Amino acid sequence: MPLFGKHKYTEVKITKKKDIPSGLWTRCQDCGEIIYNKSLEENLKVCPKCNYHFVLGAHERVKYLLDGGSFKEYDASLVPADLLDFKGPKSYKDKIAQDQKDTGLSEAAIYGEGLIDGKKIILVVTDSRFIMGSMGSVVGEKVARAAEKAMEAKAPLVIVSGSGGGARMYEGLFSLMQMAKTSAALGRLHKAGGLFISVLTNPTMAGVMASFASLGDVTIAEPKALIGFTGPRVIEQTIHQRLPAGFQSSEFMLEHGFIDMIVHRKSMKQTISKLIEYFS
Repeated sequence: MPLFGKHKYTEVKITKKKDIPSGLWTRCQDCGEIIYNKSLEENLKVCPKCNYHFVLGAHERVKYLLDGGSFKEYDASLVPADLLDFKGPKSYKDKIAQDQKDTGLSEAAIYGEGLIDGKKIILVVTDSRFIMGSMGSVVGEKVARAAEKAMEAKAPLVIVSGSGGGARMYEGLFSLMQMAKTSAALGRLHKAGGLFISVLTNPTMAGVMASFASLGDVTIAEPKALIGFTGPRVIEQTIHQRLPAGFQSSEFMLEHGFIDMIVHRKSMKQTISKLIEYFS
């Protein structure tokens, strides 16, 4: 018989918890914090708890960096061609079509002119959502044309890189050639006395990092960005050694002199504006 006349077991009534509407919250990829999407947008897509910088699309980057309504895009109609008739689990043509649909972009880079605090610049932004921001013939052509526009206009060139794909394998040698072409174009800009500010975001790797992204007169990185040629996991498997903590992060690169400064996204526009004013 139960003591004091109570039931042996306590009855617990379970009520169904209301479902949280989807699309309102985002989990931070670094610290796991659950962030209200409106708050995340207001904070320029930076985690308020750990300062993790979320990946931005190309047009988001333009919105946060330039004066409102000042961007004029060039050569938006340039689209990649499947010169090698590449075949795989998914053909190159299918991959292009899918990413164009998903991102609303024609390619992994956009470029044009705009204003930062009233100062005219030529801006290139790569988008890692489009075939990992890899550099095919069109991306290389846009970077080269941007350097030429900067020379003509005597305006600073700013390139915001976010590429985890490097040279685009679907285009083979045509893609690898873009490393030399973009580097040569930037070399001509440098010889003409032009200013090139390179902004590295997460991730900036491989052929992009080994060409135009590393050639800035000033090289800036966002916090905690992965920067390098080959990823740390591949390096460890190759050399059979453990890499130092934070290897290839922005902070590691700054400590070892590879970049000039780390700048929070909220301060990026102001910092670039001051650099342009200083160098001019």
